[in-house]
Amino acid sequence: MTVSQQTFRTALLDAEIPVPEGLRDAEGAAAGRRFSVYRNNVIVSLSEALATAFPLVRKLIGAESFHRLAMLYVRAHPPASPLMMFYGRHFPTYLEAFEPLRHLGYLPDCARLDLAMRQSYHAADSVPFDATPLQTGDQDAFETRMVLAPASIVLKSAWPLFDLWRFNTVPGAPKPRAVSQDVLVTRPDFDPQPHLLATGDAEWLERLNSGIPFGQATEQTLEHEPDFDLTQALTLALSSHALMNDTKKEN
Repeated sequence: MTVSQQTFRTALLDAEIPVPEGLRDAEGAAAGRRFSVYRNNVIVSLSEALATAFPLVRKLIGAESFHRLAMLYVRAHPPASPLMMFYGRHFPTYLEAFEPLRHLGYLPDCARLDLAMRQSYHAADSVPFDATPLQTGDQDAFETRMVLAPASIVLKSAWPLFDLWRFNTVPGAPKPRAVSQDVLVTRPDFDPQPHLLATGDAEWLERLNSGIPFGQATEQTLEHEPDFDLTQALTLALSSHALMNDTKKEN
């Protein structure tokens, strides 16, 4: 008697389900105890992978609470890929609907920041944006197109996202302020870094990334956010290697 992959997978992730009937070990004996040990090892390994992937969330709710949360998530969202570096992409939305933690409204965005940091780390390399055309100040400069580098991710949040990350990561950092904060994650060298975005920065970067030329993106951002500081935004984008030339649009 054989056991289907679906039956095996379902039993593997739920300790309440009996060992599938007909499952045998290498010697032909019933694999009850061995399957239970294997099942426990799989769940624990996936939970540990989740803890590694979401350090900020783990710090915010504590190791014990995170472990219990991870055990539930693992059973609800088993990995779809053998590559553990991609595991947990549904975790932020899972937290949004997780009633016991709904009072921590900032938690899903913190999970998104953890996820963005990991995605940035594993993203493809790219050539930083060449700002030479912008130095001319002529019409061609305004028509320059640029997009976010593969390792650059913009997160818009209604919570003090950057402050929450800094307070729980950097020793001696001040307590989070009661403000909304957008964050830019980049990888200027080997490790990803979060950057606090000023008013209008996120919108400007999103417009650029959508293919809108530099001049038009800047004008549209200023119309919507009069306090937008182009010099500050451009300095951050260039120094953090957040942008790359949109050669596809230019050619």
